[in-house]
Amino acid sequence: MLDVRRMRVLREVAVRGSFSAAAESLSFTQSAISQQVAALEREAGCTLVQRNARGIRLTEAGEALVRHTDAILARLGEAEAELEAIAGLRGGRLRLAAFESAAASLMPLAIAAFRAEHPGVELSLIMAEPEDSAPLLKSGELDLALGFDSRVRDEADGIARQQLLSDPMFVAMPADHPLARKRALRLSDLADDPWIAGTTDCECNRLINRACAIAGFEPRIAFQTDDYTAMQGFVAAGVGVSLIAELGLTSVREDIVIRSLGRETPVREVYAATAVDAHRTPATQAMLDILEGVAARYESRRPQLQLVG
Repeated sequence: MLDVRRMRVLREVAVRGSFSAAAESLSFTQSAISQQVAALEREAGCTLVQRNARGIRLTEAGEALVRHTDAILARLGEAEAELEAIAGLRGGRLRLAAFESAAASLMPLAIAAFRAEHPGVELSLIMAEPEDSAPLLKSGELDLALGFDSRVRDEADGIARQQLLSDPMFVAMPADHPLARKRALRLSDLADDPWIAGTTDCECNRLINRACAIAGFEPRIAFQTDDYTAMQGFVAAGVGVSLIAELGLTSVREDIVIRSLGRETPVREVYAATAVDAHRTPATQAMLDILEGVAARYESRRPQLQLVG
């Protein structure tokens, strides 16, 4: 394999027209220049420089190699500049994912703060549930994703998780539901109601089933949707009741009632996920730091939901 440093020496010889001039330019001895060119000729397997009484002349192979050297050194310069930009957060890219309610609440604030501090970094965001973003993190298609679970394991299945905030879940029921204003509502009071839940394999659905199991019953699922806005619509229409996380209640319909379950309140833990084996770039770390700040501000100024009872 050709040594780029020796190729640089050959280029300098070609530009300066002699070994001595190249040595002076590079702060080498003339002997060192000669040794570098001889080593490069051994690597190339052919003569690159012809010496005569009037000086030196590049062979056809030497001229071809110098042409490639110019292109290689230019690309190396671009690579070094890009790496410096990425390290200094003046360039590069950051590929993000978030589940729907976090994409509508936490992530816009984090992205706005990140872009204000690091405008040179290219950002992209897709919406994905935790079970969908994890494989993309591990395959290197994403750098960071927001997810949730009933508890946060720091590291599992090749994914590192950093807890951001606790997101309580509230009962959503039609405004005219017989239990809409019952004092001290319990989840078991809704055991006979039809339920609106997420799709079968989504983490939100598992949280609802887990909460109902703790309350002593299996929910009768009347309809499935992962969209909290649609879920509110089905609840308002009387199709069923549901559990909706606080992040999904930034706006609440007037024809539904939101109830707290007190000590029985199920809580989902929101986390930022990265792949364990992936290199954590400065941009990824910067976004993690910003997300921690956004989550802390959210925790200290939680929205005031209009709860009944």
